[in-house]
Amino acid sequence: MLYWAIVCLVIAIIAGVLGFGGIAGTAAGFAKILFFIFLILMVVSVVVNVLRGRGPKL
Repeated sequence: MLYWAIVCLVIAIIAGVLGFGGIAGTAAGFAKILFFIFLILMVVSVVVNVLRGRGPKL
């Protein structure tokens, strides 16, 4: 999921440089949503692993 957020961010940057403001805004918004979903899932995963007695693998 983080991969797709980075891909959307790169698309937004390229579209912004080329002057496609609408596409850049949409791609940036989509990247932001995917990034926050990734963060929420990561925190849930860490909390579940800690509660099960398994800490994060370092």
